[in-house]
Amino acid sequence: MRQRAIAGLFVAIMSLPRNIEAAGGKDLVNCVCEHPNCLNSTCTGKLCFVSKHLTEGVMIHKKGCLQSMSEFCRGSHTTNTAIICCSTDMCNLNRTIQLPGEENQPEEESPSLKNLLLMTLVPLFAFLVLAALVGLSVWKVFQSRQRRIRLRSDDLEDMDFILKASTLGDSTLKNLLNDDCTTGSGSGLPFLVQRTVARQISLVECVGKGRYGEVWRATWHGENVAVKIFSSRDEQSWFRETEIYNTVLLRHDNILGFIASDMTSRNSSTQLWLITHYHEHGSLYDYLQHTALDVESCLLFANSIICGLLHLHVEIFGTQGKPAIAHRDLKSRNILVKNNKQCCIADLGLAVMHSQSSDYLDIGNNPRVGTKRYMAPEVLDEQIQMDRFESFKRTDIWAYGLVLWEIARRTVVNGIVEDYKPPFFDMVPIDPSFDDMKKVVCIDQQTPTIPNRLYSDVTLSALAKIMKECWFQSPPARLTALRIKKTLKKLSDSFDKPKQHS
Repeated sequence: MRQRAIAGLFVAIMSLPRNIEAAGGKDLVNCVCEHPNCLNSTCTGKLCFVSKHLTEGVMIHKKGCLQSMSEFCRGSHTTNTAIICCSTDMCNLNRTIQLPGEENQPEEESPSLKNLLLMTLVPLFAFLVLAALVGLSVWKVFQSRQRRIRLRSDDLEDMDFILKASTLGDSTLKNLLNDDCTTGSGSGLPFLVQRTVARQISLVECVGKGRYGEVWRATWHGENVAVKIFSSRDEQSWFRETEIYNTVLLRHDNILGFIASDMTSRNSSTQLWLITHYHEHGSLYDYLQHTALDVESCLLFANSIICGLLHLHVEIFGTQGKPAIAHRDLKSRNILVKNNKQCCIADLGLAVMHSQSSDYLDIGNNPRVGTKRYMAPEVLDEQIQMDRFESFKRTDIWAYGLVLWEIARRTVVNGIVEDYKPPFFDMVPIDPSFDDMKKVVCIDQQTPTIPNRLYSDVTLSALAKIMKECWFQSPPARLTALRIKKTLKKLSDSFDKPKQHS
């Protein structure tokens, strides 16, 4: 009997009129309509109902209207069927119904709770894994930096003296730096020698002093070497130069040959040493003070300097390669004159390194600034793009033009030559301030005056043109080191042809 009643209930519901005209019916109510026979979301009838029926494991929910009071509305509940009725507008909207015993079953939200936990824990686990990887990378970088910082340690007995040998140049030290006594990589002496080289050096005489330290002539195994002793306030320059020589191979005739870097104790104080090849002619600045040049020497100086600068600027790829390097403090005091009358570039304490393959720009952490007299306009007005390596290369080109001007002024033409003067000597004081140089170079846009006599010589006239193209206010308009080298190579070839012909 109960099952017949249930079947009759759903037959009555399913056979409800699909569209009931309720206009003018005072006792009719509006109800929510949710079952297959509903034409709209609402319907009109005497009563509203909510029903639930379990069929073959599938729960069927229905809402709708009844046109008359029915026995089904008397709270009929069975194990598989339940229905309730109400008699006000939309009263079945938020009505819910449960089958007997259903209230003891787990809520339907339980599966969604599991999903929520899953959605929370999976990203959390992924984040923890990523954080662990990042932490590992940071730890490796930290360990690498710690190894560098150990160079500054006062524990001299455990100090690993860093040693990289560069091109031998004019020195006869190659007997000690031959192929039978290297690390196998071509980088210099083995580490056992590194621990003893500084202790075998004897200082002989001080050959130069500056605000950042002293330069001494010293002897090692009977050969002259140069020892640059950094002041304590310029520790970062020593550390930076040591780092660059230790990281890359700067083996080039026109880069100062590096022998060793040492932290030693003398006279109860710690000294920072940089040991390099010794060149008795000293710096280009000192050489030009007392020596006038002929055109051939002038061209040789200019060409050798740009060769060294180009070697710095160019990145060399491969296991024995080097990153690109910008000098940032190129001047005649940081260029040395060799016995073969070529020049080599020294003092890499402010250098910037760049690796194109990893797009890594290493500016270093040196509070020291370059020499104000040789600063490019974009440096003086603080408009240089510090995140672009090309910007630093272009400041080197500006400074190279000034060095070229110093060389050309000391070159004899038709028996005439000027005394040595630094760039902008007639425009700024002996020790110009930052503002002095900014006014002359940026505001007034002045450049050094090129002597008219240079234009009477074909070679020097070409050098004068190169100077001007190094001094453009717009950095991208300046020549590149490679372009200058090619131009000077043509000048050298044309200079040599008449000599060979004669």
